[in-house]
Amino acid sequence: MSIWVDILRWLHIIGATVLFGTGAGIAFFMLMAQRTGKPEIVAHVAGTVVIADAIFTATAVVVQPITGALLAREMGWSLGQGWIVLSLLLYAVAGAFWLPVVWIQLRMRDLARQAVLENAPLPEEERRLFRIWFACGFPAFGAVLAILWLMVTRPETGFWP
Repeated sequence: MSIWVDILRWLHIIGATVLFGTGAGIAFFMLMAQRTGKPEIVAHVAGTVVIADAIFTATAVVVQPITGALLAREMGWSLGQGWIVLSLLLYAVAGAFWLPVVWIQLRMRDLARQAVLENAPLPEEERRLFRIWFACGFPAFGAVLAILWLMVTRPETGFWP
């Protein structure tokens, strides 16, 4: 194997680790902030989460398919292999839940900031959005876990050539 394959594999693993770790960290810190019920804490954490998603998650979301396609080509794997097709489908599922979450995080941040300015409690809309945000995390995070398993095991799926 060439150094190029090693670099691609390393970059792909770093990207997967960033997606997994940032997702888990963001979920934990948002949950902990929300549990306080304090608008100033929710506003601060939600603002940080928006930045982390923009820097880390968005970058990894772009890098993963690029490094994955290049790595598959270098390894001689067809992008039509079952485990790769399933990984791509799960990636689309994760993305379908992540994209609305980005908007929800922005809205939650703004609502919490407004509550701070008004010296008011968190509005019901913010709490409702958090419940939606939290619920979206389960299928997205599950999809990422499944993709990691597929990347490690590369099973014969039998549903695709």
